[in-house]
Amino acid sequence: MPLQVFTLFEGSYSVDATKKFVPFDPAKDNPKDRPASLFIHVQPFLVKLKDSLVLIDTGLGYSNEKGQLILHENIRKAGFDPDDVDLVLMSHLHFDHSGGMVHNQDGKMDLSFPNATYVIQRGEWEAAFTNTSSSYRTEIFDFLQRNAQLRFIEDSGSLTTEISYELTGAHTPFHQVFLLSDGKDTIFFGGDVLPEPEELVKKFIAKYDYDGRKAMELREKFGQQAAAENWNCLFYHGKSRTTGHVTLNDGQFKITD
Repeated sequence: MPLQVFTLFEGSYSVDATKKFVPFDPAKDNPKDRPASLFIHVQPFLVKLKDSLVLIDTGLGYSNEKGQLILHENIRKAGFDPDDVDLVLMSHLHFDHSGGMVHNQDGKMDLSFPNATYVIQRGEWEAAFTNTSSSYRTEIFDFLQRNAQLRFIEDSGSLTTEISYELTGAHTPFHQVFLLSDGKDTIFFGGDVLPEPEELVKKFIAKYDYDGRKAMELREKFGQQAAAENWNCLFYHGKSRTTGHVTLNDGQFKITD
């Protein structure tokens, strides 16, 4: 059986200079009412490996009308129990990727995945406590430090026989990407170095990256590897598609199913 991948769509949002994520429904909301805003999708991924259930990044941690985590609701819709998640792999700790590590309801925090090990780059963890940007929510990290099973990794390497990681920097100084493989199929999660398929096709330097030029160069590198090795790429902020394989023809990347 090929690796099972489930897209856990948390919603569409507008984000302005205050870094506040406001739900945006294109069917009823007008983007002109959200001046100077970015519009993004947020979707963590659940991957079923042979002997483990893996969550990759955790979204914003927003709740549904019943007060349940949207993330938990989506995991259950995929046929799994959130308590059965074994590993939570974190590309970096910006709020739109890390908010769902906890369930914050009316000021009371609980671990979203009490039986999981949260895997984080040590440099990203340390930087998150000292960074003054509103993209980091230190109250979440304080709670994790006291209550969660944390595993800090450094540089690039292998977590298990099926999971490897690469320290990329570029988006944040200690951003990382993940490869998950069962020996036949390989999944690539590029985090915010490769958040949308369009960013592979268009060559540009983004102002929101710590090192935009390096991020652009990494997208080219990962695109080449994805095409050569038939990776299934997962796009955390993808709008047109959330997963896809990369082909390369005459120097041009194309994303297919």
